Amino acid sequence: MKIIQYILSISFFITFVNESYSQNKLNILLITADDLNCNTVGVYGSKVDNITPNIDKLASQGLRFTKAHVNVAVCAPSRGVIATGLYAHNSGLVGFSDTKKDIPTIVKTFKSEGYRCGILGKVDHSSPKFDTPWDTKLDLKDLGMGRDKDIYYKEATKFIQESKKKNQPFYLMVNSHDPHRPFAKSDQEKKWKKYNIKDPSRIYKPNEVVVPGFLPELPEVRLEISEYYSSVRRLDDTVGRILQTLEEQGVANNTLIMFLSDNGMAFPFSKANCYLQSTNTPWLVKWPGVVKEGKVDDEHFISTVDFFPTVLEAAGIKKPITLDGKSFVKILNGKNQKGRKHVFTQFHETNGGNAYPIRSVQDERFGYIFNAWANGKKVFKNESQSGRSWKAMKKVANSDTTIKARVHLFENRVLEEFYDFKNDPNALNNLIHNPKYKKEIACKRKELEKYMEKTGDFLLAAFRKRDDAQFIKKFVAKLQQEAKASKIERDKMKKAKK
Repeated sequence: MKIIQYILSISFFITFVNESYSQNKLNILLITADDLNCNTVGVYGSKVDNITPNIDKLASQGLRFTKAHVNVAVCAPSRGVIATGLYAHNSGLVGFSDTKKDIPTIVKTFKSEGYRCGILGKVDHSSPKFDTPWDTKLDLKDLGMGRDKDIYYKEATKFIQESKKKNQPFYLMVNSHDPHRPFAKSDQEKKWKKYNIKDPSRIYKPNEVVVPGFLPELPEVRLEISEYYSSVRRLDDTVGRILQTLEEQGVANNTLIMFLSDNGMAFPFSKANCYLQSTNTPWLVKWPGVVKEGKVDDEHFISTVDFFPTVLEAAGIKKPITLDGKSFVKILNGKNQKGRKHVFTQFHETNGGNAYPIRSVQDERFGYIFNAWANGKKVFKNESQSGRSWKAMKKVANSDTTIKARVHLFENRVLEEFYDFKNDPNALNNLIHNPKYKKEIACKRKELEKYMEKTGDFLLAAFRKRDDAQFIKKFVAKLQQEAKASKIERDKMKKAKK
């Protein structure tokens, strides 16, 4: 009898310790949008009526960064930076294939600390390795093609309840597939009729939206922008339901929430580039008891390479991990942090296996872009050209010289670009040959070179020999071969999975 009582008392003690452990550990919830422009969101200056009420509410409950950026403005590489805390050229995640490098990842790190890890949507793109050990994972078709707010709510609730039952803190990554193509009510989405895609809570008409300044004002462009905004509203519906379950499950006060987009909208001159509208992301942070409500940070540059080290420090996890990113918990605590006056971004290859190596540096006013691939012959092709807008631009280019010039620039680019983003946020006036900005251009070139050297960027040699056309041509050709080989291998793996 005494032995049984002893065993029961020990069991009770272990349960008590475990419960105390889980209650004291901070939960982490990361919500991402897919292809959302920063200034589309209400609190970031959107002029479209009542577009993101739930996201705006979240912003009012915490901190909103205005100078937040993704480091790579395309799906998988962008999320690879989030998952590793490393720049793409260091993680090996420059494209859409798994990394073969032995690097720390956020899921393995949190699991080693007793966390339960779950992901809803964008599983492959958010998993640096094929065997990323998620405890729960649901993808596109499990979630109403990533567009059903009620399924997201149901699955998030189930995951949180299971975490509570097991007395585990959680890391949950919720990835909406909105506003990625196909846009709501578009011809492209109608081809998905068999999936019974749910409509947004509001459908926007062309006369209710605003065409961004980097795109021409054309009827077909305006129509596609309205479809995009309807998808943004459906994203917001999903965010609302996720926040609802946190409250209902009683974990809202012990959960650090971050919201951001993986890159800009899937239109020409945004996604898969290094312009301001490509990488500037809406980044919101709610951390009850730490981050004050309704705060706005207009000073510090942060980027997705900083996410991993930040949530590690927030959760009190001290690991001897070497990362490229730097924690900004200090900023979340209301303090200033030095060394956040600029941001480095890059692009390497498309999902189609085409290499377009680009490097960029931006500060509060200026942005410098190095397009290593731009040789006057290679033509840029990516997903943003699959919709109404690009077709309309190409058609009108035959009779409109301004649009013709934009189409030519997008397809061919130039070796270097330099913009005054403060006065020209849409990057319409390339100042690279303007003698007035000679000093600023030289400064940005030096900053970029220093960064590339410090981080071991493989594109450094091409940057240093940017005036040697033949050298760059051979260098980029080699990268193209590698990109194609990677795609072939990726396609084989996908076929094997089936």
